[in-house]
Amino acid sequence: MLSIAALQAVVTATPFDGEPSDAELDVIELEMPLILADVELLDAVINTLDRPATKLDERRIRRARHRVVAARRDLTNRAALAMTGGAA
Repeated sequence: MLSIAALQAVVTATPFDGEPSDAELDVIELEMPLILADVELLDAVINTLDRPATKLDERRIRRARHRVVAARRDLTNRAALAMTGGAA
């Protein structure tokens, strides 16, 4: 059986400072429209958890879902363009 102490050097070999790297921040910035659309959809759904949804609530949820789908589509298209070198 392996001892935990024997693996400690492997686990702590690279110190983690707790901050995201520049590449991670770039990805977050790229995905921000999708993140905001998801938050808007969650807000719309949460508002209807403790009461029946009105027509206005249903419309708000439907529009928020459309924004999420559009943001996902744009993000996917942007990634596809980056993979093909921008040639359409």
